[in-house]
Amino acid sequence: MSRIGKAPIEIPAGVTVTVKDNVVTVKGPKGQLEQAVNPDLDVKIEDGHVVVTRPTDDKEHRSQHGLYRALIHNMVVGVSTGYKKEMELVGVGYRASATGQVLELSLGFSHAIYLKLPPEVKVEAKTERNKNPLIILESDDKQLLGQVCAKIRSLRKPEPYKGKGIRFVGEVIRRKSGKSAGAK
Repeated sequence: MSRIGKAPIEIPAGVTVTVKDNVVTVKGPKGQLEQAVNPDLDVKIEDGHVVVTRPTDDKEHRSQHGLYRALIHNMVVGVSTGYKKEMELVGVGYRASATGQVLELSLGFSHAIYLKLPPEVKVEAKTERNKNPLIILESDDKQLLGQVCAKIRSLRKPEPYKGKGIRFVGEVIRRKSGKSAGAK
């Protein structure tokens, strides 16, 4: 049995989960999310818990059992508490500013980069003196939030020699020593 798949998902107060025609809908204070589930798997709501069961021990059913349980759990957590990611810009002259759903980034290129973010993602840019600029992203959809963060990070990935680039707060970048360390 999948250890993740067989764990029941607790439904917190203020969250409603409905299953209709293999589509799981989760509503909560932060929003509403939907996820289509493989018709082979069975999703039931039993006394305040969501339980995902599989019909057989086929490889396909085993792999999807844990996957759909994790997706439903992420939806429940998203609509109840939400997800938040913080990214920092490390580099001289790197700046970020947010106007509505448009994020303007100055990353050392000859031009500024404008990113229009989806309406489900809330963005905030902070700039404090003597600290790296921060981009704070919040959403109820974990998958969409990760996709947006990956897109922002791909504009200027952290490089290993000086550590410049866009990275998550708390992320450790493995540094290389450069030319001078190997020459002897």
